[in-house]
Amino acid sequence: MAQVFDAQLGNDLPDVPNYNICPTNQVHAITSQDGIRHVTSMRWGFIPHWYKKPAGGPLLINARGETIAEKPAFRAAVRERRCLIPATGFYEWTKDADESRLPWYIHRTDGAPITFAGVWQNWERDGEAHTTCAIVTTGAGQGMQAIHHREPVTLQSQDYALWLGEEGKGAVKLLRHALEDHFTFFRVSRNVNSNRAKGAELITPLSVIDDSA
Repeated sequence: MAQVFDAQLGNDLPDVPNYNICPTNQVHAITSQDGIRHVTSMRWGFIPHWYKKPAGGPLLINARGETIAEKPAFRAAVRERRCLIPATGFYEWTKDADESRLPWYIHRTDGAPITFAGVWQNWERDGEAHTTCAIVTTGAGQGMQAIHHREPVTLQSQDYALWLGEEGKGAVKLLRHALEDHFTFFRVSRNVNSNRAKGAELITPLSVIDDSA
């Protein structure tokens, strides 16, 4: 990550790989201060400054790109505190006829890491402190609509400087869905529905698991 993002690595970064990152877990995030990028650890779950405790309101893991500049929780962060959140893939769910949740693993078609657009916030109260973040989302493009009506905003390497504020204003133009062929996806085991599930088998295609059963 230091090479990919031209960033300095912080201390106490989350352990990797983690195949089942859940809300409130620590994630890697890249920030920029005075033109120097840093890889740091943040809690996935943005805590607005007015929350009296971390669970003092809704769990804000995502921020809608269409309204992010207007929402009290995010409007300062999107102007002043934007970050990059890297991942190799992510999960989304559909439902079957019985309303059971069916997980899908989504990753880049070219196999490269994904970089989510994020916003972050420091929160501190009564001796407890957290650096927190949320992933920015937008309406799904054609490549994702079969799975979900929303998708995370993903950035290309040429977008990093603008999103991090290193190239001035205009980051709003990056709040768009990915190209149709950007993502590919496949069904995976329902084991991932449990936040206790771990291991690389969570991203094994369900067809491979069925064939080996």
